[in-house]
Amino acid sequence: MTQTLWQPPQLRVGEDREEEHRHATWLELFFDLVFVAAISELAYSLSQNVSLEGYSEFALLFIPVWWSWVGATFYASRFDCDQDLGHRLLTLLQMVLLVVLAVNVHHGLGESSIGYALSYAAVRVVTIVEYIRAAYYIPIARPMAKLYTVGFGCSVLLWVISVFVPIPWRFTLWVIGMIIDLATPRMGSRLVAEIPPHTEHLPERMGLFTIIVLGESILAVVRGVSERNWDVSSAVTAILGMGVAFTLWWLYFETVDGSPLKAIRSGGVSIGLVWLYTHLPLVIGLAGVGVGVEHLVLDKGKDWVPPGDRWLFCGSVILCLLALAGLHLITCSLGSSKRRRILAAYRLGAAAFVLAIAFSGEALSPLALCLVIAFACGVQVIIDLQEKLHPYGSMKVETDQKVLEKD
Repeated sequence: MTQTLWQPPQLRVGEDREEEHRHATWLELFFDLVFVAAISELAYSLSQNVSLEGYSEFALLFIPVWWSWVGATFYASRFDCDQDLGHRLLTLLQMVLLVVLAVNVHHGLGESSIGYALSYAAVRVVTIVEYIRAAYYIPIARPMAKLYTVGFGCSVLLWVISVFVPIPWRFTLWVIGMIIDLATPRMGSRLVAEIPPHTEHLPERMGLFTIIVLGESILAVVRGVSERNWDVSSAVTAILGMGVAFTLWWLYFETVDGSPLKAIRSGGVSIGLVWLYTHLPLVIGLAGVGVGVEHLVLDKGKDWVPPGDRWLFCGSVILCLLALAGLHLITCSLGSSKRRRILAAYRLGAAAFVLAIAFSGEALSPLALCLVIAFACGVQVIIDLQEKLHPYGSMKVETDQKVLEKD
């Protein structure tokens, strides 16, 4: 009975292991629910302070939440044993701590900053414990676990020390701690190549997190419409806002996959990390789009869009398009490097158009602004559909994959 309940972590990947077919487990999906709440709280905070300062604060608080999810997901991709009682209990503990983190998002850079710092540090400690536990049972994992324990541990130490430091120096320690957190995998490139993330499981998990953030766009539309009396203009604006979210979903899931992760096995860790880190501005932008749509719906009584709301919506769409352009450039399965550059150029062109609207659209009504941005994003989908019928360049997937691996 003991062996059934307490099962050691299992190595799921490695240089000499053939990857088994994997999907997200029920425990992972349950774990994701905490982030639904956390992102909703972050979006609410942004909605209350629509400004450059407010967006900066939103992004700063978003990064630790996202990295908490990434830390747990990368561990599960490598060592998850879903039936292990120990792993389940540690996951439950991490979920409780993440709830505390979400609660402290409000005024996270003010009166709740101490609670935010301590809860994030505690979440990372659980991740460290998971790696130490894996190292105990899996000898090949010990060098990586040592690196992560030291790197993540230094970050945790800075976050704990920050509670004894006055604002704004407290946030300086946060930034340094996050830099150490994000840089730790890069410092152990060889170790990461020996035990890379699962090339099927991880892209699915990244896609699920993207869906969670896109869900905030739907919730934002619901919140915006529920606070107004229904009329044709508000209904059309809400539909167009959902259309923008739909086109961004299309552009991501139709043209992006985990092919850059395959380069990690040949030592191309940089490519895999670029793929991972580019998802950060993407999900930040997606969350911002949701809040922007909500404000456009609430602005329906006006004939113009306040500058803060216009820049929130347009800036978030631009951030998404730039991130998609970066992802397209390194997604080998899209075909030749020429084809990838063309797709990226389309995204950059759309981003430039939206930027021009952000600067010159002060006379646009909320409905008109939403219509123009929806058109810009919709054109990208039409281009993708046409490109599938008449692809640019040859599909030299294997050749380009080797080039990326060498890089």
